[in-house]
Amino acid sequence: MTGMTGTLITVAPTGAESSKADVPALPVTLDELVVTAKECEALGASIIHVHIRDDDARPTLDQGRLRATVAALREATGLIVQLSSGGSVHDPEADRLAVLDAAPEMASCTMGTVNFGDDVFLNRWEFIVGLHTRMQERGIVPEYEIFDLGQLTTLQRLLDRHGLPAGGHVHLDLVMGVPGGMPGTAAALVACERVIRDLPAGTTFSATGIGRGALPVMLTSLAAGGHLRVGMEDTLTYAKGRPVESNMQLVARAVGFAQLAQRPPLTPAQARELLGIPAR
Repeated sequence: MTGMTGTLITVAPTGAESSKADVPALPVTLDELVVTAKECEALGASIIHVHIRDDDARPTLDQGRLRATVAALREATGLIVQLSSGGSVHDPEADRLAVLDAAPEMASCTMGTVNFGDDVFLNRWEFIVGLHTRMQERGIVPEYEIFDLGQLTTLQRLLDRHGLPAGGHVHLDLVMGVPGGMPGTAAALVACERVIRDLPAGTTFSATGIGRGALPVMLTSLAAGGHLRVGMEDTLTYAKGRPVESNMQLVARAVGFAQLAQRPPLTPAQARELLGIPAR
């Protein structure tokens, strides 16, 4: 699907689900996030997918904090800064749309509603269209998040009706293994890859395996020509009986697998070229 032989590695260091009390290594302050970003970039990450926390380490979409986070990451690293427009499952649509006011280079755009454990992650069609078109207007490149196979058809419908994203390149992330979404298995990824072939020429995908799905999803994605997202947002156990010590540990493992697959990590500059993001 792409002539690129390298691997785009995204780190998702924090998320909105785990608490600092339960996971002390989780980076929740701005200083912790910047240190994590610098170390992950040095290992081979090219994108950072960002959720932020407030002074009590609770998820927030506070506009001042979002702007400060984007500015600090841009100053300290060359990573592509991708803000989550999902926030937490309880955030209102208006606050999620306002994430774009922080002017990230990328933002997530989820392609449908999904059961999310005991909660519901709501993404109405009207909201999806609003997010997509606002990103087009502002030159923010989306990463379309796919939690179930049918959401790939929703993405096709979106592109047919409202045009290609900013930058002209379609990139999506298969989020696999969320309770309520598609399973984190090789078979599920292969099924998605067959549907991805019907999307615009040159479409690329990353894959995220939640929890125990991390390894099968990572290996299958590399074999299928896909890219990788890893991090403590998605995985808190490195191996049976071994909790994750840091985001760097997960990025290092992803880099190692990419090297074994003879698809070394893309630099941030190469990732920008692939995704249609202007150079800094």
